[in-house]
Amino acid sequence: MKKIVIGVTATVVIAAAAYFGLGLGGARGPLATAADDETKPTVAAVEASGQVVAEARVVPVQSAFLSFPAGGVLAEVLEAEGSAAQAGDVLLRLDAGQQEAAVAQAEAELARAQGYLAEVEAGARPQELAAAEAAVAGAQASLDRLAEGPLSEDVAVTQSAIAAAQAELAKAKEGPSEQEMIALGADLANAEAAVQVAQAAYDQVKTLPNVGELPQSLELQRATNAYNAAKARLEEAQKPASAATIARAGAEVQRAQAELEKLSAPARPADIAAAQAEVRRAQAQLDLLAAGAREEAIAAAQADVAVAQAALATAQARLADYELRALFAGTVVSIEATTGEYVAPGTPILRLANLATVQIETDDLTELSVVQVQVGSRATISFDAVPDLEIGGEVTRVKAIGENNQGDIVYTVTIRPDQQDARLLWNMTATVTIE
Repeated sequence: MKKIVIGVTATVVIAAAAYFGLGLGGARGPLATAADDETKPTVAAVEASGQVVAEARVVPVQSAFLSFPAGGVLAEVLEAEGSAAQAGDVLLRLDAGQQEAAVAQAEAELARAQGYLAEVEAGARPQELAAAEAAVAGAQASLDRLAEGPLSEDVAVTQSAIAAAQAELAKAKEGPSEQEMIALGADLANAEAAVQVAQAAYDQVKTLPNVGELPQSLELQRATNAYNAAKARLEEAQKPASAATIARAGAEVQRAQAELEKLSAPARPADIAAAQAEVRRAQAQLDLLAAGAREEAIAAAQADVAVAQAALATAQARLADYELRALFAGTVVSIEATTGEYVAPGTPILRLANLATVQIETDDLTELSVVQVQVGSRATISFDAVPDLEIGGEVTRVKAIGENNQGDIVYTVTIRPDQQDARLLWNMTATVTIE
């Protein structure tokens, strides 16, 4: 296994037995695997004659293990392992039926709030103003009529009603006139004669088997009915009027007279005050419509719209939690779930990396050796898997905090190679010497 050799200004010699007998030690980095723990020794890097020897590996400059903020059933895998993705691309999607319904409901509520705000800001419609103006005119007309007293036409109509009612009362008391009795008697005589004529015609055909279907039979029946009706009218006219009939006629006379007295009497102050109040009420309603919505009402409607917009944004944000998007352009390295499987929130499920640009990383430097390493130091890098490749590099990062690895405090150092090589794959081992 190859080592990293980093040139330093001081010389610290670690026992050869420790280096050659036990190999290089190191702490597990953020992208290390369980296999690394089994094969990687725990002895720190070697520092000898101006050099620090430590094990390193190839890692992408940019990588991430992505997870869903929300939990749910994995519904879609839009980018398979090994496929390239651009920043913002949807990689995986959970089943989000309920959350989609919540978004639709929030959109409907926002539309309702916006519609009400538009209605409030628009104010009254022309038809509503016209109706309010008509109400004011009607109330004013009623007030004017009370103040002016009864109209001559109304008095004349009421007087005519009194005269008609008095005539009916007199007629009820006196009974029918002589002329009416003569007319009723004549009607009865004519009806009797018609019966005799019809009877004579019927007698000529009454022996026929179908006599009931003949016109003579129908005519006799019609003449008989007319005779009975005329007789009943004459008998009814000969009777004196009943007390109930006379009382009804008298009541109608009194009603018409009371109506005339009501019209003739001046308007009462209470009636005028009520009419004036109705005029003021109608005018106030018209003024309110003409003035438009109050600022407070508009502000309240605007607040409802803002609340609905916030609710929609919240619902949309929650819906976005059901999609896993690429944070940067790279390659889908691994997917840790299959469609139909439940994924818990926060569980790493997809590894994304920019494999086009790699760097060298070691976490084997102890606190005694890391103090000799500085950002900007030059390095030479060789690789186990590509023996013919040796390239230069530069230290770009020395992690400021160390980690405990079986009693040793070790630090992570990152080296940027001067050139990229397509043969270099993630987690290949390397050796580096810094000049």
